[in-house]
Amino acid sequence: MKAFLVGLLVILGVSLLAGLGVLLFPFLLVLGFAIRILVLVLICLFSIWLVGKLVLILIEALKRKEQKPV
Repeated sequence: MKAFLVGLLVILGVSLLAGLGVLLFPFLLVLGFAIRILVLVLICLFSIWLVGKLVLILIEALKRKEQKPV
């Protein structure tokens, strides 16, 4: 009798977790899309920062080049 109750409890637990997983599946899909968009935005922001940094380095190099002959 004890083994029957333990087996029934395990089956109920597994079905409960499986049902919870099925219910969370749409949330996980939306979360995947949101993370993909967040990563794209972060890559865009990083590339804008990188371009600005390179331009500032180039301006500093040109200023140094102009000041040397004088």
